[in-house]
Order: sequence, then C-alpha cells, then structure tokens
Amino acid sequence: MPLSFSMLVSLFRNFLISEVSSSQNTIDAYSRDVARFAQFLEIKKIESLSDVSRGIVSSYLHFLVDIGLATTSISRNISALRTFWSFLLTNRYTDADPLEGLELPRKAKRLPEVLSIDEVNKMLEAVDISKILGLRDRAVLEFMYACGARVSETIDLKTTDIYPDEQFVRLLGKGAKERLVPIAKEALYWLERYIRDIRPKIAKVSSGGFVFLNYRGGKLSRMGIWEIVRKWAERAGIRKSVHPHTLRHTFATHLIEGGADIRAVQQMLGHESIITTQIYTHISQKHIREVYHKFHPRG
Repeated sequence: MPLSFSMLVSLFRNFLISEVSSSQNTIDAYSRDVARFAQFLEIKKIESLSDVSRGIVSSYLHFLVDIGLATTSISRNISALRTFWSFLLTNRYTDADPLEGLELPRKAKRLPEVLSIDEVNKMLEAVDISKILGLRDRAVLEFMYACGARVSETIDLKTTDIYPDEQFVRLLGKGAKERLVPIAKEALYWLERYIRDIRPKIAKVSSGGFVFLNYRGGKLSRMGIWEIVRKWAERAGIRKSVHPHTLRHTFATHLIEGGADIRAVQQMLGHESIITTQIYTHISQKHIREVYHKFHPRG
C-alpha cells in the first residue's frame, strides 16, 4: 500500500535530521515547505506520487507567488522540493522527477485582476454562515476587502489591534511598520460577531490573542487564507483567478474609482512609494475607458 503524503513528509524530516548535515532552521524550513506542498496536493485531490506532474508543481509555485511569498522564499521552496524528490527517488518511493528542468516563476508585469463590486458582494454572500467556520470566513473576507490587508497582516491581526469605537484597525506591515487603517461598519459588524460568538469556541490558551484561528485554535496560515478565498470565490461562481491579494487590489481600485485621493490610498495600503500605488490609477483609467465605450453613443 502506498505511503500517504503526511507519512512521506514525516520520513523526509527524519532523513534530514539523521542523514543530512543541515541546521535546525533548514530542517524546520524544508519540512514546513514540503508539508505545505502536501497540503496543496490534498486540496487538488491528488493522492498518488505518480499523479504529481511538472504542471502541478508549476501550478504550486505560481500559487506561492499569488500568496505573496518573496522570491527568496520561493527559491527555498524549490530547493526543499528538490531535496524531497531526491529522497523519494533514492528510496524508490517514485521513479519520476516532476521538478526536472523546472524554473522559478516570474511575477507577471501586468495590471492585477480585480473584482467588481457585484462580484465582491456575491462572494461575501456565498459564505455559509450557518457553519461555525463559515462565520469566521465571512469575517476574514470582509476584513481583507474593507482594509486592503495583506495576507501576513490578516493572519497576524490580534484582538488588541481592533479599535471598534474609533472604527480603526492597526496593521503590522512590511518591515514591522505599523499603520492605522479605517474599517467599514459592515466589516466591523462581522468581525465583532465572529470574535464574540465563534472565536471563544475554538480558541485555546496557546492561541496568543490572534483574531483569525483555525479549527485547532492556532492562527490561520497563508494556505488557510488562500483556501478560504478560493473556496468562496468558486462557490460564488466567479471565473476570474481569485487569490488573497485580489481583495487588496480590489480594495485599492474601488477607492480610486470612487474618487479617493491617491496619497490616502497609499497610506492605507502601507506603500513606501507613491509609484507603487499609481498602478491603481491605471486600472481606474482602464475602467473609465470601458464605461465610455460601453455607454457613449459613438463609443
């Protein structure tokens, strides 16, 4: 009977500890990277090593780009997977290497895809709040769209970072830089409802004050956030490629299209340079052109 992916990951970690001269940090990082890949395969309903093709691995690397991992982190993931497959080949768990000739995916230099207001509403309303984690998912999506928060800022949010009376949240951005961002009343309602009614049921002593928790009481992972966004976008019938950063792009685009000052948007997004924020003015101009050609009699 073939070994499960979780068992192979466990054997791989033992291999790193006993047979490879690696530091503890490398062992932990490689084990974590390979375990995340195994999670990805589980989501894709892939159960056999023989079904892991180069296309699947390439899709996974593009997923890592989508969730905002730095190029250095993605390169380390590739190294971890290469070491893992070398282990599998050496021990004859498989006879194929889907990583052979694989290259690091480049971030496409194109305007980010965004959702329409109607698509955002469909996605939010698709969430089944009758389920205990459904209410959490609704709070996650409402929060990310309302605040333009990065994945890391969402998973690191703590209950002490929310100021309901002032309708602000404190986000810890890149370089450990803090910023205060307004939060809409609707998003605050779902956030407070989740914290009041659901979080106490799954929180543990070890939860550490983090707002968004998994069913075991630990803070949500990047993979967890990605799965929440993917799941409800799919249930809403949205055919675009929707990932967590899509909500951040959508937040900024809707503000610019609504007439928001670009420097205010820059501050809310936590961009160091206004140049980074200006991409959303290009998206807005594209939207204006589409509206013109659709509705002008001679468009």
